[in-house]
Amino acid sequence: MSVVWFIRHGESISNANLPTEHPASSPLTSLGELEARCVADVFTEKPSLITHSSYVRARQTAEPTIARFMPVNVEVWPVHEFTYLAPKRYFGTTLSERRPLAEAYWERMDPHFRDEGEGESFAAFLVRVQNTLTLLRQQNEPFVAVFSHGLFIGGILWALLHGLPDALREEDVTPRMMRRYSHFVRGMHIPNGSILAVTLNGRFAHISGIVSDHVAGLEVDEKNGHLP
Repeated sequence: MSVVWFIRHGESISNANLPTEHPASSPLTSLGELEARCVADVFTEKPSLITHSSYVRARQTAEPTIARFMPVNVEVWPVHEFTYLAPKRYFGTTLSERRPLAEAYWERMDPHFRDEGEGESFAAFLVRVQNTLTLLRQQNEPFVAVFSHGLFIGGILWALLHGLPDALREEDVTPRMMRRYSHFVRGMHIPNGSILAVTLNGRFAHISGIVSDHVAGLEVDEKNGHLP
C-alpha cells in the first residue's frame, strides 16, 4: 500500500500571465516560492520518495521539501505538464495570448494530433499518466511525494475514476475519452501548491480529495492558471 501526494507546483510566471520562453523553463514567482515553502511545512512525516518533473517550476516547488528532509530519495519522473502546444508557441508569449491556440486545440478534439508536429498528443499524455500509476503501484513505496502540474494531476484523478487498463496504448485512446477528460478538468480547480492525496492498494485507490488550506491565505485569482 502506498500513500501518494500529487502536488501542483507553485505559481509560475506563466500562471501570472507573464511572457515565457519555453514550457519547461518557466520559473516560480515570489508567490510561487512562498507556496513551495508552505507545502514543505505541511508534511508531518518524511516521504520515502520524492519525485518531480523535469520542468523548472516543479523542481523549484520540490526544493524546500527536499531540503527539509535531506537525506531523502529524489528522482525525476515523466510527470511534466501536458504540453499540447508546440514549444515555440511559448516564446515571448503570455497565457492570454496562447489561449486562442489552446481553444483551437480542444475544439479539434483529435487525441492523436500533435501541434506543429512537436506538441504532445492527448493519447501520448494519457498513456504517460497511466504508466505513472503503474510505476507507483510497482514501486510500492509507503509515502511518495510527486511534484507535478495541473493538467497532469487532473489526468491522474480522471484515470483513477475511470479505471484505465495498465496496458493502455495510444491507439486505444478515442475522441470520446478526450472529450470526457476535457469536461472533467474544466469543472475542477487545482490551485497552485495544492495536494491530491491518494492511497494505492493494488488495483484499488482511495482518493482523499484536493487539499489547499495551507496556501489558501496566499491564493490569487487563478482562473487562467492552466488550460483547458
